[in-house]
Amino acid sequence: MIVRDAVVRAPAYRFRAHPHRVKLDQNEAPGDLPEALKRRALERMMEVPWNRYPELRAESVAAALAERDDWAPDGVVVAPGSNVLIQAAVIASGIGRRVVTVAPTFAVYAAQARLLGVPTHEVPLREDDFGLDVAALTEALRHGPGVLFLADPAAPTGNRLDDADLAAVLDAAERGGFLVVFDEAYWPYDGRHRLDLVRGRPDRIALRTCSKVDGLGGVRLGYALAEPDTAEHLGKVLLPFDVGVLQAAVVRTVLDDPEADAVRTRRIATARSERERVAAALRATAGVDPHPSVTNFVLFRVDDPEGVHRRLLERGVLIRRQDHLLPGRLRVTIGTPEENDAFLEALPAALRAEEEGVPR
Repeated sequence: MIVRDAVVRAPAYRFRAHPHRVKLDQNEAPGDLPEALKRRALERMMEVPWNRYPELRAESVAAALAERDDWAPDGVVVAPGSNVLIQAAVIASGIGRRVVTVAPTFAVYAAQARLLGVPTHEVPLREDDFGLDVAALTEALRHGPGVLFLADPAAPTGNRLDDADLAAVLDAAERGGFLVVFDEAYWPYDGRHRLDLVRGRPDRIALRTCSKVDGLGGVRLGYALAEPDTAEHLGKVLLPFDVGVLQAAVVRTVLDDPEADAVRTRRIATARSERERVAAALRATAGVDPHPSVTNFVLFRVDDPEGVHRRLLERGVLIRRQDHLLPGRLRVTIGTPEENDAFLEALPAALRAEEEGVPR
């Protein structure tokens, strides 16, 4: 076989698109960028030569992100999506070693490790609250070195990791010689981050994305915050010139917008208030058990996840099945108030096993 066994054995990443009128399945920011901002981005694109290669490491984007996140520019690594940085961390610190993470969590951690032939240990979260199993993680981290991936806030469960549990796990990771990667894709919705645990630590990295609060999921840009030496080594793994001039133009336009901070603040406030409203409505709905969330989505349990998902889709509302990871669970992204209303209005009928004109 000309293709490595690890690749042949690996399942392909699949995403099935469904017709819909309300899209609440991928934790995207609701609403596109304002037309005026898009036009400024297009004008910026027109000002750069398309026939020339971009900056080697998107240095101007890194500088703008460093200023926003109060980080040293030489400690920012920019890539076309944080998924690419996950792969880079596995290549830099996992190959020939091992990867440890939790389950359930973002599937790309384990998927990339296995594709690259890296032994992978997924430690189940506690069943009662989706917290870290400190004892099991401590045991897994004894067999280092390698990479530890932790999403905080967690996905797909939506909770924030407990500080004391995390401290114990980090001690074990340090003893085992692990690079710790905090995936902070959802931190703005919680308002608390882990940069205090990364600053001054060459064995830790924080991953962030422009796909959520910044509303740039279609642009594909993520970045890592690390100590400069660690950032330099991580950058060696990335392909050169990987962030194109068009991506950079859009991101720089958004970051340079005088209203950028105010727009982010409004988006976060709306997402939080809508999250609490949706969660309260789910708690008040018979047959639904939502889990606490600090993110822009809510995970909830129903008796018939496949049927509820299908009947919602028949009404034009698309949410995400998670019952392949956690029995009985579905996940709904927090959208606009109107989108959330559409979901909440369609849910009671979708929960019924049978309804006139709607086959089970």
